[in-house]
Formats: sequence, C-alpha cells, structure tokens
Amino acid sequence: MILNFAHRGSLTEAPENTLPAMEKAIQHNVGAIELDVQLTKDNHLIVVHDQNFSRYNKNTAGLIKDYTLEEIKKVDVGSVFSNSYQGVTLATLEEVLDMLPEDILLNIEIKNSPFVHEGIENILVNCLLDYNRLGNVLISSFDHDSLKTVRKLAPNVKLGLLLNHKLFKPWVYARNLELNLTSIHPNVKQTNKKLIRESHSLGYKVYPYTVNKVKTYNRLVNIGVDGVFSNNPEIFAKSINNNQDRVIKIS
Repeated sequence: MILNFAHRGSLTEAPENTLPAMEKAIQHNVGAIELDVQLTKDNHLIVVHDQNFSRYNKNTAGLIKDYTLEEIKKVDVGSVFSNSYQGVTLATLEEVLDMLPEDILLNIEIKNSPFVHEGIENILVNCLLDYNRLGNVLISSFDHDSLKTVRKLAPNVKLGLLLNHKLFKPWVYARNLELNLTSIHPNVKQTNKKLIRESHSLGYKVYPYTVNKVKTYNRLVNIGVDGVFSNNPEIFAKSINNNQDRVIKIS
C-alpha cells in the first residue's frame, strides 16, 4: 500500500497546521495527515511547526513556548495566509483529535529543537490515551532521545524516525537505536534504492519528505517507497491499496 501524508494538513489551501488546513485535507479523502506539536507555557499541546511566532503573525514576537494557551488563542495566524482566514488561531491537539476521523492515520511530530519541551512526551501519550487514539498514530521526531522517552511510556505505539543528516548507513543507525521503529522518514534527497531495500529488510517502511513534484513522486514510488509527505493535494490525496496506478499520470 502507498500511504501519502498531507504535510501540516493541506497547507497550500489553508494556513498550515490549523483546523481549516486539516478540514481541507480531509476533503481530499486522505489516508494520513502529518502535524507538529509543541507545548505552551502552561503545558497544553499546541499544533504548530516553528518555535517562533514571527512567520505566523509579524506583530507577535518571541517563542511560542513562552505564551499561555489563552494568549496564543488571541493571535491571528490566518491573515498572513489570506484575508479570508482572518481570525484563525493555532489549534490544540485536542481540537484536531475532536474533528479528525478515526480512520485517518495521524503522524504527530514532536518539535523539540532547538528548544526542548520538557515533559512533552508524557503529556502527548496521556492525551492520546484519553482519546483512545494511541493505536492509530505515528509519532515521529528529529529528537531521537524524545522517541526513546515515548517508547518507554508507550511500548506499542508506532514510531517514525526523522532523518535530516546524510548518514553513511541510516538503516544501521535506525536499527541500533533499538526503538522497534515502524518507519524511517528520510529527506527526499537521501532516498535511494539501497536505503529503501535495506530499510525494508529490517521491517521499516520508508516515507520521504517533502515531495511536491509529481515527477519526483513517481520516481520514488517506482523504486519502492511506502508513501511520502507532501504539500501537493495531487500527491497526498493518492493513497493506493494495490500495485495498479501507483504513479500519477501527467496530463
């Protein structure tokens, strides 16, 4: 099966990682959605990629971790995308879980760099337990110590290893972490036949990021990836259950 992830929701159609972006992705009948989580000053799980507010609202300075949830909910992050989204605010993970169909796989990336959110793993696992969603999520991070903490807290949860450096043998590195990984998520530039073959031999699925060109997607599917992270609805809406029509025909 090819399983493609809507990266931060449908971020070309609505402000990234917001509820409207999730709604747009759902309208494309996606099989999976990726989002990012951090902690607010008062330890709420907030869905946002950057650790700094500057890209979302030029009038709000500083780090998101230094704001309470109440303060964050007063910040408009929609207008920077389009006036039609004026008033849209960052969402909590609970708000996303409330609206997300249970049959959509949710990839939750813990954003722990450069600033570490102490205790985020425990808060995240408890939230997913409260929503009975621990069995249908994939938790990933570039912070591999964070993944180790998640594994101790949740022995059976699916974990994905994000890689942003060119390692000599990334599949060996992944194996040596002893995390019982479900998948590895390499940069698209690192993804080749050998990486895919060796990762599959260890039981890991391979989901490269971020694949926005149809030509690149078709090449990756042909060499055996299990899916991709994409900002392009033409790609992430195409999750396939068989070997037919694995590539997208360019008209």
